[in-house]
Amino acid sequence: MMSDALAKFSVHSLRVAELVILLAVMSHAQPSPSAQSPPPPDPNAPLNHAIELYNQKQYASAIPLFRQIAESGNLEAIRYLGVIYGSGQGVSADYAEALKWFRQAAYSGDAQAMCNIGSLYFHGMGGLPDYREALSWFQKAATAGNSQAAYNIGVIYRDGLGTEIDYEKSLVYLRKAADQGEDLAMNSLGVMYQEGQGVKIDYHEALKWFRAAAERSNPSAMYNLGLLYEKGSGVPANRTESIGWYRKAASAGNPEATRALQRLSTTK
Repeated sequence: MMSDALAKFSVHSLRVAELVILLAVMSHAQPSPSAQSPPPPDPNAPLNHAIELYNQKQYASAIPLFRQIAESGNLEAIRYLGVIYGSGQGVSADYAEALKWFRQAAYSGDAQAMCNIGSLYFHGMGGLPDYREALSWFQKAATAGNSQAAYNIGVIYRDGLGTEIDYEKSLVYLRKAADQGEDLAMNSLGVMYQEGQGVKIDYHEALKWFRAAAERSNPSAMYNLGLLYEKGSGVPANRTESIGWYRKAASAGNPEATRALQRLSTTK
C-alpha cells in the first residue's frame, strides 16, 4: 500500500467516456432542442450506485446490487464482493466466498484480484499463513503489472517469510514497485539503504527514497526523514528540519513521530 496487505484491497471506480454524435437531418439546418434525442443511459450507473452505497457503509443494499452486476461478468463488481466477504463488511467474514469471487476475477486476468488472493493466503484466513501460496499469487499479479504485489514479494524475500532471506531478490521487487509509484516500497528501500540490508549503508540513497515516499504522504517516510535530520545522517544535523518532518508524520498518524516530538520537547 505492507504491512496489512488485506487492508490494502484496492477497488477503483470505472469511468467510461461516451461520445455522442448528432446528425442533422436537413442540410445546413440546426435541429431544434426539442428534436434532439435524449442522452443514452449511463451503463455504469448501477455500478456507481452500488459503490456509493458501499462507501456509505450501506452494505445490505450494496451487496445484492454488486451480485446482480457481477452476474454480467463485471470485474469490478466481482472484486468488490471479494473484498466485502474477505473483510467481513456487512457480513461475517467468509474467506471461501471471498476466494470464489477473487478467483473468478483473477482467471479473467484481473491483476488486483490475483494480489488480493495472495493477501488472503498471506494473512492465513483465520488460520496459519501460507506464504508459498501467497508468493505464487503475488508473482502472478506482479507479472501482470500490480505494484502492491511486487512490494509484497519484496517484503517476503526481505523478511524470509516461508523462504530464505534474499535481499537481492527483495531489492529487485521493491525497486519494481517503487518505479510504479508504490510509496511503501520507496520507504522500504530507504530503510534497506539506511540499515545496510543487502547493500552498503548509503544515507544519501536512503534520503532520496524517503523523500520520494514522503512526497506521496507516507507517514513512516516522513518520520524517517526526521530521524536522518535529527542524527545528521547523510545531511547536516538540523533540529528545525527534523521537528518539521516529525510534525508532518505525527499529523499523519505515525506514533513514533509523536514520541519523538515529546522527547525533543524536553531537550534543548
